[in-house]
Amino acid sequence: MRDDLLALTPEALTALANRGLVKRATKDLDAGAGPVVEVEGDAVRGRFPDGVEVELPVGVALGAAPCSCGAHAVCRHRIAVVLAYQRRHEDEPAPEFTAWSPGAIDDAALTALLGARGFAAARRSHAAGYPVRLRRPTAADPAASAELPSCTVRFLVPGELGYVHADATAARRDEFVAHAVWAFREADERGLVEDVVRFDVGGGAGPDRAGLAGVLELADRVLLDGAAHADPVLDAGLRRTRVELGARGLHWPAAAVDDLVGQLEAYRERSAHYRPERFAELVAELHARHRATGARSQVLGTDVPAETPMNRVRVTALGCRVRGTVEDRTVEVFFASGPTTLVLRHRWAIGETESPTGHDLAPRRVAGTALGALAASNVVSESASRSASQVLKVSAGRVSKTSITPVGRSWEGLPEPVLVRSLAAEAGALERLPPRLVRARVEAELVRVVAVAEVRSVGYSSGAQRLDAVVADEFGTTATISATHRGVAPGALDALAGALESGPTMVSGSLRRVGGVVVIDPLAVLTDAGVVVLDLAPVGDVGMVPGYREPESDLIGDAVDEALAVCADAAHRGLRHVTPSLRSRLGDAAAELRRVGLHGNAAAVAALGEEVSARTWVDAQVRLLTTLECR
Repeated sequence: MRDDLLALTPEALTALANRGLVKRATKDLDAGAGPVVEVEGDAVRGRFPDGVEVELPVGVALGAAPCSCGAHAVCRHRIAVVLAYQRRHEDEPAPEFTAWSPGAIDDAALTALLGARGFAAARRSHAAGYPVRLRRPTAADPAASAELPSCTVRFLVPGELGYVHADATAARRDEFVAHAVWAFREADERGLVEDVVRFDVGGGAGPDRAGLAGVLELADRVLLDGAAHADPVLDAGLRRTRVELGARGLHWPAAAVDDLVGQLEAYRERSAHYRPERFAELVAELHARHRATGARSQVLGTDVPAETPMNRVRVTALGCRVRGTVEDRTVEVFFASGPTTLVLRHRWAIGETESPTGHDLAPRRVAGTALGALAASNVVSESASRSASQVLKVSAGRVSKTSITPVGRSWEGLPEPVLVRSLAAEAGALERLPPRLVRARVEAELVRVVAVAEVRSVGYSSGAQRLDAVVADEFGTTATISATHRGVAPGALDALAGALESGPTMVSGSLRRVGGVVVIDPLAVLTDAGVVVLDLAPVGDVGMVPGYREPESDLIGDAVDEALAVCADAAHRGLRHVTPSLRSRLGDAAAELRRVGLHGNAAAVAALGEEVSARTWVDAQVRLLTTLECR
């Protein structure tokens, strides 16, 4: 028996080819137009009524198997022979699932795949180290996968390199396959046997503290002067430091410096993109990454390509978020690509008299198609690339290489962790995350699709213009969907209220954990009528009817928010320019934190009021930001 062919599930065949070819091959078989299958030794042959012949030898990748149709990649004939062979054995008992690891694949097999020179090059890049998230095969999902910084590698058949799917182009595909094998091997050797494992492979063991000394000195000067008084000369120093950090492979601090310079420039230009809270957070992030003791790749970033071309990428849209200022509108379209979430970003400048909403933007073209269609579609592209921070780019110059179809019910087939069926398990995963200040700077990191079994209640706060809904999964665990009115998407709340009344089955959004409960900032909702993309919806007439309950106030969150606002004001003015009234506000904030039971935060804020310095400010800001995230 050819266990490799029997192990190819419809999902695996779709990954190796595409859904259309699998459907066409299945239709041909059902109509009696499939091949006549013969088995000679280990070789499986198929002959079609039109004379096309296929041979599937052992150890040969499906796309490289001989087929007289002339196709140089996986075709419907090769797929049909696999399906016909499987049907031939469908009455036999299915083999029991046996745990396996791609780490068992030896270096001789990898050398045969890459060649001696390619193997040596892969070893050199492996020695630099890289972060990885491994998902071991289970009975529910027998494919093993490795999420690398620049692509995801899936092992579809146990021990077979011929049935590996990687969403990178051929130029580096085999190198990434080797990195995935070595990652599994290292996990096996270290006893990391959990179903999902995240760790650093090779490379340095911890953060390079000395590499951040120069940038911290500049950050402290900015903090002492404040955004309101910072010397423009500091910008040049920060830019030089940003280049040096990038050259040393410290990509996450480099990105933080880049954003910090952007905030300073935005303030001088009186741009709406400047936000004191964001400015303060960036200064704190640099210090937090210097203090952190976690894995080097997570804290400081790794030596990964800025951009990696993807090979025939297939992604499923999860909705979009529209943001804007008086100067522009920015849209972020989120996609699921296997177990990873990606974001495609597009910006439009607007005139002084323009104020387009998300609904107005829906007809505008992004990546060659209307935004409204793109945000609720399946996309197959041969002209896409992704960065290490999971930003997706689709080349507009090769739009003919991109096809788009409606998303339909595709959310239901998404893999974990993108699809969340157990809210309790997801809450545990969120709790185990390190603070955001020291995590990898990955876009769309916590965008998920949550399966909804029941809508238990809906509440609307007219003062905050916020809609909160309590939903439950199939196990009875609850989560809160929380959405606040925004001028750039005035129809979002009405669309959400209408979707919640229509029996939603799934909701996409960004997840966080508050008080042990998962909170969802929604992007789109799947109902029987289809996907509702909230930010692109027109203003509706659902309305927030009387009788909706007012959500309970968040005393702890309010106290932390107020303390952060005071700290941000101090950073904006500059610690050298703190006034007596600002010191008084720090004392009031400390008292309120103490009143709600956050004594450690209160002590840190009180210390800042007593001794205004870069050290005390960083202590308070880092503690407050971490508390706000973990409360």
